Amino acid sequence: MLNKAMVIGHLGADPEMRYTANGNAVTTFNVATSRQFQGPDGERREETEWFRVVTWNRLAETCSQYLSKGRLVYVEGRMQTRSWEGQDGQKRYTTELIAQEVKFLGGRDGGGGGGGGGRYSAGLPVGADAEGDIEPDDLPF
Repeated sequence: MLNKAMVIGHLGADPEMRYTANGNAVTTFNVATSRQFQGPDGERREETEWFRVVTWNRLAETCSQYLSKGRLVYVEGRMQTRSWEGQDGQKRYTTELIAQEVKFLGGRDGGGGGGGGGRYSAGLPVGADAEGDIEPDDLPF
C-alpha cells in the first residue's frame, strides 16, 4: 500500500502554530496549486486546488518561523482524513496532507525564481545534527 502526496504551491495565509496538551508543536497552513487547461469551448482556463498541510514537532516550529503568505513550497507526505462532530451535531470531515518533508522554494518573499530554499525532513533540516540544533547562519535563505 502507498499513501504519498507531493505538492508544489503557494501559501494562502501565514501558518498557524499551536501546542497540543502533550506539548507537541503543530503548525497548519494551506497551499494552493493551479493548473491551466483548455476548456471544451477552446477558452484557456485555470483551476486552483487547495491543500491543508499539517506539520508536527520540529518541522512545525521551522515552518511557523520561516513560512509566510505567498511563499512557494514543496510539501511531501501522506493524505489523512479525519472526522469530528460539529457544534450542530453533524459529522464533519477534513482531508489533510501530513507533511514529512517541506522544501522552501523561491526567495524569502515567496517569489518564483529558481533556487534558494531549505529542505526539512521529519522536522530536521537535512544535515542537521542529531539534537536538531539549527543555527540561523546555517539556513540557506
